[in-house]
Amino acid sequence: MPIIPAELVHSGGMPAAAELEEKLLTGQTLLAESREHLIEVVDVLKSYGEVLDAYSTNLIFQAEHQFLVPVPLFKYLDGEKSPAKIWRHLNHDRINFEYAEYCMKAMLWHGTGGLDAYLDSAAFAESCAVIIRRKTRRDPLLAMLHPLFSGFLIEMIRTAATTHALGQFWRVMSDLFLDLARAEADGSVASIEAVVEFIKDGLVAAAANPITYGVAVAGEHLWVLPPEAGLTFLVDVAVPYVEAVFLRGLPFLGTVSFNAQAQQISPDQAKFAYGALFADPLPTMGAGIPPSLLMQDMFRHLPQRLDGLYRKRTRGEGDVRVKICMSFQKSMFCVTNAAIRGTFPHPLNSPEPAAHEANRAYAAAWAARLAAARTDCLDPLP
Repeated sequence: MPIIPAELVHSGGMPAAAELEEKLLTGQTLLAESREHLIEVVDVLKSYGEVLDAYSTNLIFQAEHQFLVPVPLFKYLDGEKSPAKIWRHLNHDRINFEYAEYCMKAMLWHGTGGLDAYLDSAAFAESCAVIIRRKTRRDPLLAMLHPLFSGFLIEMIRTAATTHALGQFWRVMSDLFLDLARAEADGSVASIEAVVEFIKDGLVAAAANPITYGVAVAGEHLWVLPPEAGLTFLVDVAVPYVEAVFLRGLPFLGTVSFNAQAQQISPDQAKFAYGALFADPLPTMGAGIPPSLLMQDMFRHLPQRLDGLYRKRTRGEGDVRVKICMSFQKSMFCVTNAAIRGTFPHPLNSPEPAAHEANRAYAAAWAARLAAARTDCLDPLP
């Protein structure tokens, strides 16, 4: 019987929820310490940071310059409609912004956290009414559509607001991941523990950053997400992003049956487990999870050190997108680890019994969800 390399199936064991809970409570890292893990995580986040820079720029461009455009044909061009760029776009010599839109749609559909609460508020509905009145005065197509489909423009504004908020979130994360790569290069980050702490500190530092969004309509600035809404980076966007993209995701075509009689998809969205932490590293080249279009984007920006590491393993570059996906999952466990550390109800070293119990309940809830994820990637390769 042929020997199948371990990394093509499972890299390690699948720790029980109790083990993950103890790691979280004692301040240990979910990802095991190893030199290869450090290279994988730092370098894949470096390439991811460069890709997120492009994703963020495009999402903000769409929200600000393609606002209430029913058929945005040029939304991926960032305003540059040169023949050369259009040709590269048609030949797929470009960043795949479809994955960025997948993440936005996942956040919009799952609708958790303060951003979604504001999008359901009376204040938001009033802002939409003002914007639609101004917009339909000068746009005959929208003026015709709005009476026929009264919720259509409101939903487009909700989508634009989520798009801009995600662009702001990724702007912070792009800078954070590129700063991490520089810190590792100068020797100030030399372990997985240091990686988790670096990301946690970055998330905490940006936690209170305001999330706002306004548009220009007929020469007038109108707020969609005004400062008065009090939306902030961590609670209102980062945590819903983790929930929607890391954990819940959307059922991916070809992995489960969409037939209602088959009952393979839970009717309860809160029980979805199709996110990036649960994905099998399959190179489907689709926009959703598994995120192989993202893997392609990261491959275009792959650091030489990580490329050299991949070439030494199994099929070299023959399965490079699978390897990138596995490294990406390791890095996302580090980001999740950092987010959990930064949002514990109380300091882990608090002597108060009530604080300890609250922290344990928080860690147990996270551990129960993570135990079903692809935790086999947490151990170092043999």
